[in-house]
Amino acid sequence: MRASDRAYTSLRDGIIAWELPPGTVLAEVEQSTRLGVSRTPLREALSRLTAEGLVEPQAGRGLVVAPVSPATIIELFEARQPLEKRAAALAAQRRDPAIFTELQAEFHGASALIGDADAYYGLVARFDAAVDDAAQSPYLIAALRGLRPHLARIRRLAQDDPQRLIAAAGEHLLIVDAIVDGDPELAAHATHVHLHRSLQNQLTDQSQLKGQS
Repeated sequence: MRASDRAYTSLRDGIIAWELPPGTVLAEVEQSTRLGVSRTPLREALSRLTAEGLVEPQAGRGLVVAPVSPATIIELFEARQPLEKRAAALAAQRRDPAIFTELQAEFHGASALIGDADAYYGLVARFDAAVDDAAQSPYLIAALRGLRPHLARIRRLAQDDPQRLIAAAGEHLLIVDAIVDGDPELAAHATHVHLHRSLQNQLTDQSQLKGQS
């Protein structure tokens, strides 16, 4: 892997996991030393992250990790909702039932994963990948994949809320059920409900974080 790719992956993962929280200054000398790369590949990595909106310039501070605000979350969900609803509907029309039947069984047992956020979100990632493959719509999926780093970052806010994770697992199960049944309208509707509840939860979490700051 090229040095710029290593730096990009490490910084991106750190931003998504909130190891580099919003507002963190990404000073070139410090990050070059921390990541063990020279400044040229680091600049390439930072340029990619800036283009993706995960990093932004801030007057007097150089490049910083982009903030997460209620307005940002709402904008992300405005873009996300039509894309994911359409992807779920297409998946219901074009799916391999066996793949989603396996996911169905996993989501039935998802409550056992709630204490292990990495395992739970691994299941969600497999669901996303299965929908991407089943939808057979490259441009649609490319648009969705551009949003997912941002969505993964704000999803981190829900990891300390077991009740929300249990509810989200049930919502995912309804989507999978609709895809297994080959019902595109129900798959889109179940996706709409899941995203609506996720948005409300994210906005509540943001409000609580502000109240604690």
